[in-house]
Amino acid sequence: MSLFNTMGLLSTIALFLPVIMLLVFRLAWYKSFPALFIYYVIVLSYNLVNLRYISIDTATAASYLKIANHLLEVPLILLFFTYFSKTATFRKNLLITTLAFVVFEITIVAVYGFTPGAITIILAPGLLMVLTLLSMSFLHQVKIAVIHHKAIGKAIMIASLLFAYAGYSFVYVVDYLVETPYKTDVYLIYFLIIIFTSIPMSVGIYFERRRVRQLSELQTTREELKKIYGNEGPDTSTTGPFGRVALNYDNDQWN
Repeated sequence: MSLFNTMGLLSTIALFLPVIMLLVFRLAWYKSFPALFIYYVIVLSYNLVNLRYISIDTATAASYLKIANHLLEVPLILLFFTYFSKTATFRKNLLITTLAFVVFEITIVAVYGFTPGAITIILAPGLLMVLTLLSMSFLHQVKIAVIHHKAIGKAIMIASLLFAYAGYSFVYVVDYLVETPYKTDVYLIYFLIIIFTSIPMSVGIYFERRRVRQLSELQTTREELKKIYGNEGPDTSTTGPFGRVALNYDNDQWN
């Protein structure tokens, strides 16, 4: 087996990990995680076709799949990024930004067609926007993870996406702007990026699942206390044995 095929196989296996974990831990339908799930399914599908594990009759169809992959990845990542929003206003603005970017994509495709040229124009601002958001959130999540020892899963997932898109930006420059003739080397780098970011993403999903479960248990406790004590006074919600913990759990250090 050649180096290309070996790396391709390893990257495909790595892509299966987050898909399987999202399904097993039932996060594929939780909040904005469906966007992440669809993102990995699309990238995995492209990898399977590109390595010819799934046969497509024409090279044109494979090329269209690659273009569709690039068109969807930025909106999907932006949608998933709403999971890390610290305020409702930021989340709303992010959704508006995602919608605006989709309109921008449709406009460029309408002008240039479903072609690599359109992708070259679309990916430049898309990658820049994703990298900027990920960099800002990375610093915030790492601070929370290191100082407060909370939301470790979020920090790992953000780090995984940040390093992934830093690598994808390099691949974009080499493949679309420089148009290097060494396509095999570009794919090898792409495979390496997938391998070294999909595994940490899977670890982040595991830790985040534990955090979501804790949130669910505390929410259940809060509802049970509410049924028992009702609205008798502030002490039942803020100073009770579980109330203070439940309220603090929603504070910034847990985000």
